[in-house]
Amino acid sequence: MSNFPIYALDFDGVICDSAVETAITGWKSATYVWPDMANTVPAEKHIAQFRELRPQLETGYEAIIFMRLIQQGESVTNIKANISKFLNELGKDSSLLKQLFGQTRDQWIQHARDEWITMNPLFEGIGEKLQKLSGQTWYIVTTKQERFVEQILQANQVDLPVDIYGLDRKMGKQAVLQELLELHGDKTIQLIEDRLPTLAGVLGNDRLNAVELQLVDWGYNTEQDRTDARTKGIKVIGLSEFLQAQPAS
Repeated sequence: MSNFPIYALDFDGVICDSAVETAITGWKSATYVWPDMANTVPAEKHIAQFRELRPQLETGYEAIIFMRLIQQGESVTNIKANISKFLNELGKDSSLLKQLFGQTRDQWIQHARDEWITMNPLFEGIGEKLQKLSGQTWYIVTTKQERFVEQILQANQVDLPVDIYGLDRKMGKQAVLQELLELHGDKTIQLIEDRLPTLAGVLGNDRLNAVELQLVDWGYNTEQDRTDARTKGIKVIGLSEFLQAQPAS
């Protein structure tokens, strides 16, 4: 078991099913940007539409733009087809939107922490899996702000990993992986992700050839993503396979 890989786990879509919370935070944030949305709340249909779009979301603040488009009546199909255009048009002040998104979450936690935690459930069996990693070396590599990851893990009685590489560090995932390889040159780093573009980017980086890549089939991706991953030689794993893998003793 000494050759068991060191996990570098994505958070949203691998550990946490945060789609509903992300949609609501995106909507709440949007009410500060567009006055016509003030004092409104998303309907169930809006959240369902966001979940369809969730595989296209790379960083949380983009939910502000997605929810604005949904509120304006744009179809999921049209948003998917023109996602770059919409993000460029409505996301020009991305640094401000990131700040707003984080502040809106902070306010929600401050006023209704239990509700916020409930909106961020871990995928079935994941909490128990991570609890078994206590004392092991593992990491979270995410575009989520670190304080939110910590809150959710602690609420689920999961010991924090060796490190959380989140949005606050302003490091791309490839840079993080390079750092982990330097820290653990004799160990295998296993990146477990739900976004194919992230894995494809790592696959194309010769400096990261030693990183093992896995795409989870329970996260925010599509059947086409999973087919394309297999074509690229990226392993697609199911939840049961991940849960059954045993860490080094």
